[in-house]
Amino acid sequence: MSAPLSLGIDIGGTFTDLVIHDPRTGRAVIWKESTTPDDPARGALEGTRRVLEKAGAKPQDIGRVVHATTLFTNALIERKGAKTGLLTTAGFGDALEIARERKYELYDLFIEMPKPLVPRPWRREAKERLAPDGTVEVALDVDAALAEVAHLVEQGVESLAICFLHSYANAAHERAIGAAVAERFQNLSISLSSDIAPEIREYPRASTTVANAYVRPLAEIYLERLEQALRTEGIPGGLFLMLSNGGLTHVSEAKRAPVQLLESGPAAGALAGAWFGRNAGLERVLAFDMGGTTAKLALVDDGEPLVAWGFEAAREKRFLRGSGLPIQIATVELIEIGAGGGSIAHRSDLGTLNVGPESSGAQPGPACYGRGGTEATVTDADLTLGYLNADFFLGGAMKIDAVATSAAFGKLAGALGVEPGRAAFGVHDVVNENMAGAARVAIAERGRVPSEYALLATGGAGPVHAWHVARKLGVSRVVCPPGAGAGSTIGMLMAPARVDRVASFTTALAGADLAAAGRIFAGLEKESLDLLHLTGADVAGRTVRRLADMRYIGQGSEITVVLPPELTEGAVKVAFEAAYKALFARVPPGAAIQFVALRLSVSAPMPGTGGELELPRHASDNALKGTRPVFFPDEGKTLPTRVWDRYALEPGVSIDGPAVFEENESTFIVGPNATARLLPDGSILAEAN
Repeated sequence: MSAPLSLGIDIGGTFTDLVIHDPRTGRAVIWKESTTPDDPARGALEGTRRVLEKAGAKPQDIGRVVHATTLFTNALIERKGAKTGLLTTAGFGDALEIARERKYELYDLFIEMPKPLVPRPWRREAKERLAPDGTVEVALDVDAALAEVAHLVEQGVESLAICFLHSYANAAHERAIGAAVAERFQNLSISLSSDIAPEIREYPRASTTVANAYVRPLAEIYLERLEQALRTEGIPGGLFLMLSNGGLTHVSEAKRAPVQLLESGPAAGALAGAWFGRNAGLERVLAFDMGGTTAKLALVDDGEPLVAWGFEAAREKRFLRGSGLPIQIATVELIEIGAGGGSIAHRSDLGTLNVGPESSGAQPGPACYGRGGTEATVTDADLTLGYLNADFFLGGAMKIDAVATSAAFGKLAGALGVEPGRAAFGVHDVVNENMAGAARVAIAERGRVPSEYALLATGGAGPVHAWHVARKLGVSRVVCPPGAGAGSTIGMLMAPARVDRVASFTTALAGADLAAAGRIFAGLEKESLDLLHLTGADVAGRTVRRLADMRYIGQGSEITVVLPPELTEGAVKVAFEAAYKALFARVPPGAAIQFVALRLSVSAPMPGTGGELELPRHASDNALKGTRPVFFPDEGKTLPTRVWDRYALEPGVSIDGPAVFEENESTFIVGPNATARLLPDGSILAEAN
């Protein structure tokens, strides 16, 4: 019999979350280990030893390891990737610099645009040219292109991105030079745009391919070391990686295209929101994940998070669209709405209170961690306001320095000219209002109404802030699932294997060769199934979705449409017009429709997923832990509030607010004029009266 247990490891900016889950019984054991920024794998392995000890399990009991990390995203943000070169079509060496020729802040005279990952001397040009339909206009000069690459290698370039004009329509030139380069320069890492992002639009395609090349050597080294370290620990199970699209992949695919992992951790949080929402009987959920560094929101409709086909990485301004590097991959649609628990509060140049974007991270962390931090953070504010228990932080496993928190808020309060308590409330409320404001805009842009959703909170800080954010949004129902502080890791363990592929198909719908489209889909499905087989997923139980990027002829952008089972011109037109009307309320009369690209999404259940989630429980007669003063902004005062041991509550119990529910990894705050009840799956549902 194979090893039965699953181990999830999610390396975040402040903590590394680990969960061991037994799919046979549903038993789950959670551990939080401080992230080690100098070597993230070190903290992950130390946490693995501790969670195994806590679970009473042996390394050989682990049948699979599922992993998500911010390492590659941080490499982009901090510009700490490989020395990367770009080989592109003659005349297009400056595409990365020119970008879209659009300023994300029109009137900012000192605007900082995203800096290219490849400096100008390392962008070389090849003699070749394809037409938009893929026909050859200028034949590829392989020898001249190899000479350009040789110059890059002489200058120390370690990784090469190859992005030729219109290679999405014909990959022949890219594949020819890719093979020649691989044969001559065997230590050079190579990324082809026709493999990574075979889509129209030169700049986003080049940006995505370069980003992949930039982090690929780092990914290969990191994943190989992690695999070896897990084997050394005696863990026999295979390593699987969480993708930005909300699915899992084999480690070999992660090494080939690590750009797909850039949003892996947050995507797992959205997946957890969808999974817990379904278990709680909720089909429409705002999955709110707030950790130590950032807070993100994902919309879940009909039990599934929305998926987008691109996002921006390494933004110059975190909340401004257009200020980052475009990445064309399938990703759970995540909206960054605010700061995290470790975000630092400070006085702005105008004398107002600002929170973030700077974070104290894992080292030194918030002042209350007692690791040398001296600046007031969101976590310090939550502790000051009574939301957190200094004696029960991480279940009492972590000592909290309340004196350091007081000193930090004394300094902040002095700078602002207010009392320390007022400064603490200001930090908490500013963060909540920023998150609610960003969420309002994001929800409205998608044609949704917040009150139609329940807010489901995960992450260490999410349950602390969820009630107050919900009140600002006009949301009456807030859900805190079991193990919310490690929600992303739980989401990974429940994730299916998934593959998303895209192919160019630029043709008018009227008279289109839909049989050719069917053949393209068949080829994409075969490629996807080959990869799914590597993961050990239940391919027979797979779900296949056929989609298409479509627009009206003459438009500059397109929408993604779920295609009908039967590909007929009439059925496709109906599907497109329905999707278009849902976004824009009407369709232009008489306008001709065209395809731009075909997309295939294939997912299949992984062994050990689904089932139940059972966290430790205590006897129910000691559920009330006591009372402590907690500040509630709606009342504008501190109220004596009952504190409950979440592990001792029985399903069906109903508790009136205000209330605090404590578990080892997080704390759920419920305000006055509310009722909280424990659902059968272990989630707490709080509703405003």
